[in-house]
Order: sequence, then structure tokens, then C-alpha cells
Amino acid sequence: MNQMTHALADPLSMFDVEGKVALITGASGAFGMVAARVLAGAGCKLVLSAGNAEALGEIAEEVRALGATVTTINARPDTEEACTNMVAQTVAAHGALDILVVASGMNKVAKIDEMAVETFTSVMDANVTQSWMLAKAATSQMKAQGSGGKIVLVSSARGLLGHPAGYTAYCASKAAVDGITKALGCELGPTGITVNAIAPTVFRSPLTAWMFEDTEQAQTVRNGFLTRVPKGRLGEPEDLAGPLLFLASKASDFYTGHILYADGGYTAG
Repeated sequence: MNQMTHALADPLSMFDVEGKVALITGASGAFGMVAARVLAGAGCKLVLSAGNAEALGEIAEEVRALGATVTTINARPDTEEACTNMVAQTVAAHGALDILVVASGMNKVAKIDEMAVETFTSVMDANVTQSWMLAKAATSQMKAQGSGGKIVLVSSARGLLGHPAGYTAYCASKAAVDGITKALGCELGPTGITVNAIAPTVFRSPLTAWMFEDTEQAQTVRNGFLTRVPKGRLGEPEDLAGPLLFLASKASDFYTGHILYADGGYTAG
């Protein structure tokens, strides 16, 4: 039975990532925690990185309870050396790097005439430069292994659409992440390394929890937003689980340079 026939006869095998080694940056953030839980539950060996030591320890203990092998790195990917060291520590701990999930990043909101240049550049550095540096470090390792790999970046619906509430830095940064994703998809296509991005709209997290509350302000904001969401609701963490597993597994081997919108149809209309 050839590989194609086997995949069609046993389609769930295409999503099997058991034993794969995954490095997740920003593991204590909303998307990073989703990634850690999903890939731990799917049997990956995890290396979790974050700057917040306490929150990093909490998510590490949670996924260890799921049976995952976990290594932690209390650091942010804010220099090329830090990114290279994260990849090196991953290989030292587990012998390889198969999956990179870049969930680190930030947003700072201000109208353009009130935003300092330093604020703009800090968002660009966190969302764009760090994604690029991590992809660079991972690419070198994955090429050396010779068995391909999966790089998953985190974009946003705001990479495609603007926003009136002081989002110039964030929108620009996520549009740049989309550009990196597409360019690397083209560049690395022949190597067997795929590069894709998940682009959520608003989903439940500690930062957005207020939007889900039963208050007048939350209802006003939520109802205004939902007029643009065909599915009629905001996102939940589990809405990101399936797309992530798809992009981290063999099921997405023919997909690269792709921006996968997890947005309930928000960007469709």
C-alpha cells in the first residue's frame, strides 16, 4: 500500500504527531496555551518558552498532567541569539525540532498622533522581527535534519483588515507576518518545510474576557462586532485547536504560504 492509498484508507493517521518535537514560544499567552494543550494531547514532546516564569510553570504543569514530556525555557525571543538558543535547547533536550509555533507577540493601542515611534517599533519587533528570527533559526535546524518540518506563525484578521481604534502598529505587524509566511512558503517549498499562519479574530482569552460578560458595555461592543461575523459568535479556544493540529501535521503537507483565518467568516464578507 503506497503512502497516498494508506492516507485515504486511514485518514486520521495524517493528523498523527505523536513523538514529534514542538517548540512553542509565548507559551503562557492565550494562543500559546492552546497550542501547548493541543500538541500535548496529541502526543508531542514539548519545549515551552515564555518570559513570565510563573505562568510558564503553570502551563507546563498542566500539560505534564496530560502525560506530555515538557522542557521549559524562561526567555523571550527578543534577540537572534535567544532564538538560536531556544532551538539549540530544544534539540539538546529532545534530539530534533519538528514543529515551531510562534505564539509570542504583543499589541499596543493608540491613535497615530498619540503613538510614540518607540511604541510602534516595539510592536513590530515583537510580532515581525521575532517571528522572522525564530523562523530563521528553525529553518537552519530543520534543513540540517533533512526531514522537513512545520512552522506555524500567528497572524490576525487585522493583517487583512484595518481597525479604527488605534491599531496602526498591530495591523501593520500582522500584515508583515502574512508577508513572511507567503515568502517563506515559496522559499522553503522544495525543502519539505511548510510555513503557514493562523489568523484569528477575537477569541476568548484573559485579555478579551470582558467582551463575553453580560454587561451593557460588553454587549454593545460584542453586538457591533457580531454584525460582521456570519457564525454569529466570538471565537473560543477550541476553535483554534483543529487548525493548529492540521498545520502541525502531515495533513497540511501540500499547504504552505497559507493564511488560515479562524474567524467565523469575518473576513469573507
